[in-house]
Amino acid sequence: MERLMSGDFDVKAKHSSEEALQKWRKLCGVVKNPKRRFRFTANLSKRYEAAAMRKTNQEKLRIAVLVSKAAFQFIQGVSPSDYNVPAEVKAAGFDICADELGSIVEGHDVKKLKFHGGVTGVSEKLCTSIVDGLTTTDSDLLNRRQEIYGINKFAESQPRSFWIFVWEALQDMTLMILGVCAFVSLIVGIATEGWLEGAHDGIGIVASILLVVFVTAISDYRQSLQFRDLDTEKKKIIIQVTRNGFRQKLSIYDLLPGDIVHLAIGDQVPADGLFVSGFSVLIDESSLTGESEPVMVNSENPFMLSGTKVQDGSCKMMIATVGMRTQWGKLMATLSEGGDDETPLQVKLNGVATIIGKIGLFFAVVTFAVLVQGLFSHKWQAGTYFRWSGDDALEILEYFAIAVTIVVVAVPEGLPLAVTLSLAFAMKKMMNDKALVRHLAACETMGSATTICSDKTGTLTTNHMTVVKSCICMEVKVVDQPTKAASLVSEMPVSAVKLLLQSIFNNTGGEVVVNEDGKREILGTPTETALLEFGLSLGGDFQAERQAVKLVKVEPFNSTKKRMGVVMELHEGGLRAHTKGASEIVLAACDKVINSNGDIVPLDEESINLLKDTIDQFANEALRTLCIAYMELEGGFSPENPMPVSGYTCIGIVGIKDPVRPGVKESVAVCRSAGITVRMVTGDNINTAKAIARECGILTDDGIAIEGPDFREKSLEELLQLVPKIQVMARSSPLDKHTLVKHLRTTFGEVVAVTGDGTNDAPALHEADIGLAMGIAGTEVSLF
Repeated sequence: MERLMSGDFDVKAKHSSEEALQKWRKLCGVVKNPKRRFRFTANLSKRYEAAAMRKTNQEKLRIAVLVSKAAFQFIQGVSPSDYNVPAEVKAAGFDICADELGSIVEGHDVKKLKFHGGVTGVSEKLCTSIVDGLTTTDSDLLNRRQEIYGINKFAESQPRSFWIFVWEALQDMTLMILGVCAFVSLIVGIATEGWLEGAHDGIGIVASILLVVFVTAISDYRQSLQFRDLDTEKKKIIIQVTRNGFRQKLSIYDLLPGDIVHLAIGDQVPADGLFVSGFSVLIDESSLTGESEPVMVNSENPFMLSGTKVQDGSCKMMIATVGMRTQWGKLMATLSEGGDDETPLQVKLNGVATIIGKIGLFFAVVTFAVLVQGLFSHKWQAGTYFRWSGDDALEILEYFAIAVTIVVVAVPEGLPLAVTLSLAFAMKKMMNDKALVRHLAACETMGSATTICSDKTGTLTTNHMTVVKSCICMEVKVVDQPTKAASLVSEMPVSAVKLLLQSIFNNTGGEVVVNEDGKREILGTPTETALLEFGLSLGGDFQAERQAVKLVKVEPFNSTKKRMGVVMELHEGGLRAHTKGASEIVLAACDKVINSNGDIVPLDEESINLLKDTIDQFANEALRTLCIAYMELEGGFSPENPMPVSGYTCIGIVGIKDPVRPGVKESVAVCRSAGITVRMVTGDNINTAKAIARECGILTDDGIAIEGPDFREKSLEELLQLVPKIQVMARSSPLDKHTLVKHLRTTFGEVVAVTGDGTNDAPALHEADIGLAMGIAGTEVSLF
C-alpha cells in the first residue's frame, strides 16, 4: 500500500499536495464509514471554504482601507472652494448652478452651504431677496432662470392613444377563447356549408368580439381622459409666495429657484429649499425616508425636501431646486406607471367565463368523441372500417362543427360586454352626480354603503367664519356687523382694547397684506381670518401692532395642545405672553380676568361659572369659541423654554359662526330614508358639534354625542354597546376616527364612506359640497 501510494499517487505522510489528496479521495470514494476512515485526513472541502472566507475577509479589509484612504484624501484635498460656476450659468447672471444647489439640499451639506454664504449668500447668487422675493419685472432674467434651473413640473407619461386601449381590450381571456372559436367556426362552416351559409356563426362571434372590444376601449379611453382632467384639477395647488415685495398666492407649478414660500401646519413642501425664518418647524419626511419621527428644521438644519409635510410650526423657505431635480422628482422618475387593476367583479366574472369555457370545451370533446366513436362502430359493423370516402370525412367535419358550436354557445360572449357596460354606466352616473370616481371598484361598493362618517368644518359647513358674539371684560355683546363691533370699542376700557388688539394681531398664523391692486387682503385659515377681520373692525392696525413689539417665541397651534401662543418683548420694556385656543383649555390655564372696569381681578368661582355658561351658550348656538388670554413674564423668559401653561389673565371669549351649507339637511334626510346612517366626526367642541348636527338632522333623540377622550377610555364591551348609537363624536383625534370606522367595519359589518374637508384629514376633498357629495340615486350613495 505504501509503495502504491508513493509510486502511483505521490501521497506523502505530511504536506501532501491538494491534487494528490483529492485523487486519493476519489479513488477511495466508496468506503464504509468514510467519516471515521478519513478522520485523520485533511478535509479538502472545509479547507476550500476556509480559504474562500479568508480571501473574502481580506478583500473586505482592503476595500475598507481604500475607501477610508479615499475619503480622507477627499476631505483633505477636495473642498467647496474647488467649485467653479459653469459658463452658461455665469452668462445668465447667476453664480450657482442647479446641480450645486441640489447637492447642498439633498446631501444636507452644511459645509457647502457655509462656503456659499449661507441662505443669504445663496439668495444673492440666485439674484433674489429673502425679504422681497424674486423680481419678475425683468422678463429676460425670468426666462434665463427657467432655462438654467427648470420649472417646477414633473415629467409625465405620454397619454395613451385609443388603439392602445383597443389592444389591451383584446387581451381578455374570454375574448381570446371566443376569437379561437370564431376562427374555427369560420373554417368549419365554410368547409361544410359554403361561404354564405357557413360563415354566419363565425361572423356573429367576430361582431360580438368587436362590439365588446370597442365598447371596452371607448369606456376606458373616456375614463382615462376624465382621470387626466381630474389630475389636472388636483394639481391646482395654490401657495403663498413673496414676489416683487408682495405676498401673493401662486400655483406651485409656477415656483422658481429663489422664490420665498410661506408654509404652515399641514402644507406640503412644494420643492427642495432652504429654511429662511420661522418658529417650531417640524417636518414629516416619512414619505421620503420612511422614518416616522419628525425632523426639526431651523437655521442649523435648514434643508427642506419636496414631498414632505409641515407637521408643526410655520416658516418661510427659499426654493433651491424645482421639478425633476428635486429629490421627490428623482423618486418619481424611478417609478414606472402601473396598469389599472381589474375590479373584484371583473375578476370573478372572468373566472366564471374561464370555468364555463373549460366545461364547454370538456363537453365538446366528449360529444365529438362519442360521435366519432359512433361513426367508427357503424363502419365496423358494416365491414367498411378500412374503406373511407369523402362523405366520411365531411361527416367527421360536421361532428367537429357540432363540438365547436358547443364551445361557442358555452362561452358567454355577452358577459364581458355586460360587465363593461355596467361599470361604465355606474361611473357615468356618479360623475353626473359630481362624485369623483378614482377607482371603478367604487362603483360596485358604493351602492352598499350603510354609514357615512363626515367631518363638520368645510364639509357640512361653508368654512367661512365670522366673529358674531364676544364676551370681553365679562360682558356679552353681539358683533355680527362692523357697526356693532365699532360700538363695542367705545364701551370697553382702553387698556382692554389695547390688549385684545395686541393679542389678535401678534398671536396669529394669518397676515393682513396689501396686494398689487392696493387692496387689503387677509391671508390665513378661516379661524385666523375671522379673528383678524374682528380686530380690523375694532379699528386695529395690523402693521402697527406687529411693529410695536418684538416676537421672542412662537408656539403655533397644533391638535395636541389645542392652543397657540407667543412671547413678545415690549418696546417700553418687559415680556408678555399671549395665548388663545380651545375655550375650556385656555380658561383652565387662567387665574385672573379683566372686569368691565378694565381692572385685573382674581378669577373666582362666580366668574368661572359665568364664563363657562357663556361658552356653553355660544356652543349651543353653533358657534366655535376661542378664549384669549395673556400674562406678564416678570421673571424673564428664555426662548429655549416652553411657554407657561398656567397663570394667565383672561381677556375674553369670542364666538365664531360657520354656517351650514345649503342642501345639507335635505341630503341627510335622503340618506336616512335610504337606510344610510350619517355620523359627524369632528375636532370641535361637543356643544358646537351637537348644535350643527341637530341643524343638519344628524343628531336624533335616540343618538349619542361623545367626546374623543371619553371614547378612548371605553372598554371593548362598552364600545360594542356604544358604537352603533354614536351620531356625533367631538374633540376627536385622527386615531379616534380610525378606531370608530374600524369598529363599524369589522365588528358591525358596516360599509363606511368617509368624507372630509381637506383642511385636516382628506386633502383631496377641499371645500367639498356635501349637497353634491351625498347625492342619492335610488339607494346608491355617491361620494367623493
